[in-house]
Formats: sequence, C-alpha cells, structure tokens
Amino acid sequence: MLPGAGNSRDTSHFRSLTSIIVVGCRLSLCVDLLGIGFASSVGEGSFRFSRSLNAPTRETSSSFSSYRRHVAIQTSSQLFSKCWPNSASKKATCVPVMTSSKQQEAEAAEHDPQVVVAPAGGPHSPRKDRGLWRDLTSYWILGLCNNYGYVVMLSAAHDIIKQFNPTDDDEASATGRNCHLVSTGAILLADVLPSLFVKMLMPFFPFWVNFRIAIAVACSAAGFLLVGFAHAEWMALLGVIITSASSGIGETTFLAYSSRYNKNVISTWSSGTGGAGVIGSLSYATLRDLDVSPRNTMLIMLVFPAIEAFAFWLLLRRPQVDILPVTAVESTEVLISDDKPLVGFKEKLSYIKHLFKYMLPLCLVYFFEYFINQGLFELVYFENIFLDKDSQYRWLNVDYQIGVFISRSSVNIFQLDKIWLMSIFQFINVIYFLTEVILWYTPSIWIVFVIVLWEGLLGGGAYVNTFYRMSKEISPERQQFAMAMVVQSDSYGIALAGFLAIPVHNAICGLPAAVRSVVW
Repeated sequence: MLPGAGNSRDTSHFRSLTSIIVVGCRLSLCVDLLGIGFASSVGEGSFRFSRSLNAPTRETSSSFSSYRRHVAIQTSSQLFSKCWPNSASKKATCVPVMTSSKQQEAEAAEHDPQVVVAPAGGPHSPRKDRGLWRDLTSYWILGLCNNYGYVVMLSAAHDIIKQFNPTDDDEASATGRNCHLVSTGAILLADVLPSLFVKMLMPFFPFWVNFRIAIAVACSAAGFLLVGFAHAEWMALLGVIITSASSGIGETTFLAYSSRYNKNVISTWSSGTGGAGVIGSLSYATLRDLDVSPRNTMLIMLVFPAIEAFAFWLLLRRPQVDILPVTAVESTEVLISDDKPLVGFKEKLSYIKHLFKYMLPLCLVYFFEYFINQGLFELVYFENIFLDKDSQYRWLNVDYQIGVFISRSSVNIFQLDKIWLMSIFQFINVIYFLTEVILWYTPSIWIVFVIVLWEGLLGGGAYVNTFYRMSKEISPERQQFAMAMVVQSDSYGIALAGFLAIPVHNAICGLPAAVRSVVW
C-alpha cells in the first residue's frame, strides 16, 4: 500500500496497540484455561477408569481380552513392570516397560503409539503433567499468529479495493448505493484459494514439521511487507496470496501435530484462532481510525510472525517419545479398536468418505457466513450515524470476530454435536442480510451488530466442535491425517462463497437504492 500521513504519531499508537493486545491475550487465554480446568474437574472420575481394569469383572473381562488382541503387546512375557519405592505413599510405584526384543519395534513405531490403560496416579496421568500449561499456551499463541494475517487481509479488503479503484465510487453513485463494483469477494478469493490449495496437498506430503513452520513464518512476514509497500494492485494481491498460503501451511501442520499432545490443545488452538479474529480486525480498525499510515500499520504487524516462531520453537514442548507410549482412555469403546495407521495414497483416499460427516456441515456453515461477510457486508449502509461507510465495514468485521472468538473459546464448557443445526441457522442469516441490503428495512445498525455477533458465534462454534468431536471419536492412529483433511472443508465453503459473492454483489450494486423509512 502507499504510505500515508501520521508518522509522528506511530510510536504512541504502537504502544497503545501493544497494551490492548497484551491485555486481550491475557484475558482470553485465562478464560480458555479456566474452561479447561472446569471441564477437567467435571470429568476427573474418568481417569479412575483404569483402576477398575486391574480387577476386571465378568462383564469387562471379554472386552479387555479383545483389547489385548488388538495391540502390539499380546502376551505377558513381552511386558514387565519396573518398580521403585515411593517414600511418600510407602508403596511401590510401577510402570510398564518392554523387553529388549520388542524395544526396536517400539522405536520404529514412534509415530504409531500403542494405546494402553494409564493408572490414575501414574506418571503419564494428565493430572500430573505440570508442564501442560506450556502446550496449551503455545497452541493458543500459534492459533492467534497463524490466523492473524488472514484476518487482517480481510479487514483491509475494502481499503485495498478503494485505493486501487478510485473511480468506483463515482460509477456506483449513479445508483445511489455508493458501493464498489469490485467486490471484496475478490480479496476473499486471493485470501482463501492459495490456502485451500495448500491444505489439499499437505496431508499427502512428508510431515517435516520444522521445515513447514519455517516456511509458514517466512511467508507470513513476506505477505505483510508486500501489502505494506505495494505500489500496484497486483503487488497487494500477491501479498494477500502469500499470507493465505502461510495460513494454510500452518493450520494443517499444527492441527495434525496436535494429535501428539493433550486433546485440550484443540480447544486452546481454536480459541487462539478466534482471538486472531478479534485482535486482527480490532487492531487494524483502530490503527486506521487513528490515521496510522497503511505502510506502518503493516510494519507494526510484523511482530506476529516473530511471536509465532517463539511459541513453536521455544515455548511448545517436544512430544515425549517413551519406550511404551501411553494414551489415557476414558471408556472401553476406545480400547476395542481395529484401527491401524493409514499407509499409502490409495488407503488415505479411501478413508476420506468416513470424514464427510464432519466436512459437509462445516463447509456449509462457512459458505453461508463468508457469502454474508464478503458479498453483503459492504452493502450494509446506514446514513448519518456516528460511523462513516468505511468504518461501518471495519467494525462489522470486528463484531463478527468477537462472536467467533467467544464460541471458539467455549468448547470445554459447552459442546454441540449437531453441527448441521448451525448450518441451518446460518442460512437464515443469509436470507436476512440478502433482503436487508436490497430493501434497507432494519431501523438501527445496532440490530445488525447483534445479528452479526450471532453469525460469528455459529461459525466459531461449528469449527471448534467439529475438531473437538474428532479428537474424541477418531483413533490416534488416524487422527493426524483426519485433522489435516477436515480442515480443508471450511476453505471449500469460503472459496465457493467468494465466487458467488462477486456476481451477487455487483447485481445488487446495479439496483436503485432503497429508502430506509424507519430509523431509530
């Protein structure tokens, strides 16, 4: 973007923005960690399940025998217990270890952990993992930084279109609607298609996690620089495309990598992505309203790729690889499983049909909400109020992102399995906004703000509940591939919304402007 005025005030603006972001991050992360603690206390009894297996009843003995047939440890001669005295409890503490004949097989199967029953007070019990906060905090920060650039580019879409298409306002004024004939859906396509392309390919490539994250961080920084120093529309769009690719690489990699950590990192990741929406849209809208130049706005935002690198390489713990990897389970349904890791392109491709129940509802929810955001938001206009047209678009995006953040941070307190209900509610929102931008019948912009908040709640709720369900319903052996595949579904919906938003937006722009007869 072209540089603007306001350089002398950038230092004070940067300090104010930093304070807002730090306070917001602390509050939102505390809310999410409190939610995890609440959910853990409610479900604490589930960790005691393993003790009942030490003396199986007649009803459980057959299930336990079936379980033993499906894991690598099939005879007692292959498993021993290593014990040492515990001075605190005056009892011996024992953990399972493998014989030397099986040790090489376990090391070869590093990425295929065995599922065994973890004693409630054992060394691998989630209640004893004092370093868990590092993983939860890291995933929150990674979700924030990974989606931040994506959100900023959508928030800046209206300004990018306006800067490089200065005659659009004159052309559109003939209809009285005062809208750009180039929809912000064009920016949406540039912001989502590269991400979708990356998400489609990543599950079939080697999982070189450090290499992937290095590329994601570099692309994120390059995107901000290109948009900030753009002197032509193609350069700004290239920056948006590179930022989109960075987000796609990060999302598929982090979600797949989460299969090696406590399942609650899914909720903190989702909360972080929701926080990215609020902080990204709010920081951009605030800086622009304070007359910070577009170039300096983008330069300030370069701090987020640096934070992402710090969180992944320094704060996040490396996955622990034991001789006998242990996963705590909560029911016998998890124990009795024939699932094996997916090997080869053909086997992975055939497994995708089992993921449609997660992908289709999520795709529909995102299709409806991004059709609203990028095709209709720009056409929502209230005259003679405290916000001008450009500010109305920015703050509607902030409002939407607040809804997304709230719902993505709530999964440890409230879960909803019926994702298809959210797609129905989101379709109702489409009908409202489509009729509103044509007829202009809503008497107050505050009503629109409430409905936009509801729209964000539906979108964020569909996202987090989908992946939380998967973390519980899909076996660890297949979870890495499943996560990387299902994460594509929101991009399919967003891409379709972008293609449809452009002709619908332009058709409505060509209609005579309505008159808002009732104003509160």
